[in-house]
Amino acid sequence: MAGVLSVLRRIYLTLYNWTVFFGWFQVFYLALKTLKESGHEHVYDAVEKPLLLAQTAAILEILHGLVGLVRSPVSATLPQISSRLYVTWGILWSFPEIRSHILVSSLVISWSITEIIRYSFFGTKEAFGSAPSWLLWLRYSTFLLLYPSGITSEVGLIYSALPYIKGSDKYSLRMPNKWNFSFDYYYAALVALGIYVPGSPHMYGYMLGQRKKALSKSKKE
Repeated sequence: MAGVLSVLRRIYLTLYNWTVFFGWFQVFYLALKTLKESGHEHVYDAVEKPLLLAQTAAILEILHGLVGLVRSPVSATLPQISSRLYVTWGILWSFPEIRSHILVSSLVISWSITEIIRYSFFGTKEAFGSAPSWLLWLRYSTFLLLYPSGITSEVGLIYSALPYIKGSDKYSLRMPNKWNFSFDYYYAALVALGIYVPGSPHMYGYMLGQRKKALSKSKKE
């Protein structure tokens, strides 16, 4: 029974990883195509559907960690996915005024390259039991540049959206109301920006540790 469950697990994770891989590949292709043909102002409109689907699918990775399908700690997965979902849905989807910003292009290109490599790595590993050394190196090395560019784009877009958030009551709850509770989305965005200050260096350090561990293990093998 355990053997059957193990096979089913590998089949599911292989299908999941390659499905999301193709989603991110579509985002990358459409972003580059639109940049060349129409300019950065139109990138979001071109990639919106695959971007929303591919990024939202990452919620499953939190569930994968919770139920033990993968060994990735939820404490590391949750902040990364949450911040991306916030930028994807809470900023870009919610405030169209920000979609023509040039940082949208650097964001989706940084994200898509990262995820194309990551999902192909895990898809190959689940399907064949291991991944080639060059793909392992890319998986644990490209973040050195792509993580800073992605984070910079995220922070820049949240900051640029602040005037539009402040001028809108979207997602805010004003007093009085039947719940006797108020919520201001503008201040929530400021808190989100504040979290990036300690969160980003911490996550970068965590990934450096993972890189050292993975590459040293690869050399031994």
